[in-house]
Amino acid sequence: MLAARVVKLGGNELDRPGWLAECALAVKRVEPVVVVHGGGQAITAWSARLGLPAEKRDGLRVTTPEVAAVAEMVLAGPVNRQVVGALRAAGVDAVGLSGVDGGLLAARRAPGELGHVGEITAVRAALLESVLLAGLTPVIAPVAPDADAGGLPFNVNADHAAAAIAAALRAAELLFVSDVPGVSVGGVTQREIAATEIEGLIASGVARDGMAAKLRAAAAALAAGARAVRIGDLSLLGSSTAGTRILAAVTQAA
Repeated sequence: MLAARVVKLGGNELDRPGWLAECALAVKRVEPVVVVHGGGQAITAWSARLGLPAEKRDGLRVTTPEVAAVAEMVLAGPVNRQVVGALRAAGVDAVGLSGVDGGLLAARRAPGELGHVGEITAVRAALLESVLLAGLTPVIAPVAPDADAGGLPFNVNADHAAAAIAAALRAAELLFVSDVPGVSVGGVTQREIAATEIEGLIASGVARDGMAAKLRAAAAALAAGARAVRIGDLSLLGSSTAGTRILAAVTQAA
């Protein structure tokens, strides 16, 4: 199995062509890589054009079936093409996929009152490994079919999708890349945060919304098999010490 990294690109930054081009050049330097992208701003913009509501709870989008249809169209369509195009322009042999393609992802309805939002139940890791072994870089749009019912794919939080993929691949590292240098506590970017601290940071309001979702996804990835996780900006792709490293919870021997 290749010691690949999983790189999750923040959806809020994808509207900035300069940032995306710089990111693509940085990704080229750390191959082999699986890229997972968000696209929240694009979904919100298209939903507004169609008169659909935009609501989030704890950093997760509340998704009606109508919004889920928009999410599939936007994430697997123009947003995925935009990321693939930027990577290919940087010399990365990228290929776009959604969680539906090849049965790559399977999901079930997520708990809570989030509507048509899914949580990943299975990742077809062998498919990703085959793509990587062929010298290609998969770029994944985070929508996933219901493992049992089929029909309209679930909208899946991109952080959570990246975590599930990193765990299934036992990735060398999962990198959450956005425009913030890391997890800030009291105005200071932390070099390390233990997984056991995460719920306390969220409960106290130190980590909110999208950062809360990233931290929970990071802890889940480590617990399920990813070897390392960092949160930060583009410097993550050029330095092994940049950003905030999330430390796995230590399992006590019985």
